[in-house]
Amino acid sequence: MADSGTLREECRALAVALGLLTRIPVRIAGEVGPATLGRSLHWYPAAGLLIGLLLALLASVLSGAGLLGAALVVALWVALTGALHLDGLADCADAWVGGMGDRERTLAIMKDPACGPAGVVAVVLVLLVKVAALDVLLAHSSADWWLAPVVARTLLPLAFITLPYVRVGGMGGGLAENASRRGLTTAALVVAAVLALCLPVTLWLPWLAVSVALFALWRRSVQRRLGGFTGDCAGALVELLETALLATAALLVAGTVP
Repeated sequence: MADSGTLREECRALAVALGLLTRIPVRIAGEVGPATLGRSLHWYPAAGLLIGLLLALLASVLSGAGLLGAALVVALWVALTGALHLDGLADCADAWVGGMGDRERTLAIMKDPACGPAGVVAVVLVLLVKVAALDVLLAHSSADWWLAPVVARTLLPLAFITLPYVRVGGMGGGLAENASRRGLTTAALVVAAVLALCLPVTLWLPWLAVSVALFALWRRSVQRRLGGFTGDCAGALVELLETALLATAALLVAGTVP
């Protein structure tokens, strides 16, 4: 019975992760407790895997559609996530520019639902790079790009165990309070090992270098400005990681990077 109960809780945690990170309809019976909420962080890579598989499926159907196919794959990408992370990216871009280095002003701008010019530019640039990179990757029949959402959502939970969550009362606060440092570290190492086995070294090593460097820069930036991070910052991290990974893969496939 204990094993059955544990499996049931893990399934609930997975459902919570899918409900938070995607617009895929999931049903969660009963109230979600703090332990289940914290455990859902372990399943973020699985949510990324499902997103990636659905994107790869559409890409295979649109094989040969060129730029239009790449644009439609990115459109599905946005639809699957409900533009959740793009919203965080836009809010952070506006806040970092308009906050002028002040912590409280930055937090206030991020809370404002209106999107300013910096946010619009950031979203347009990210979508543009994603479409352009996918156009190159699909044209070269690259088979590994769809793992980018998995990598991004593997690093995302690490933010919850390496930085304080600064927005009081938010759902992210509940995630941070109930996150298991040991569990998340183990999950991240397992996913990293699986990716190392699945990806060719010529892609895995560059992706590892890009991911570590970008995560370090993001962490340094939010720590200096806010003393921690918010849900918007987490969303921005996901978008920046996905975009950087796609761009890296595209440059490697095109032979631009030796």
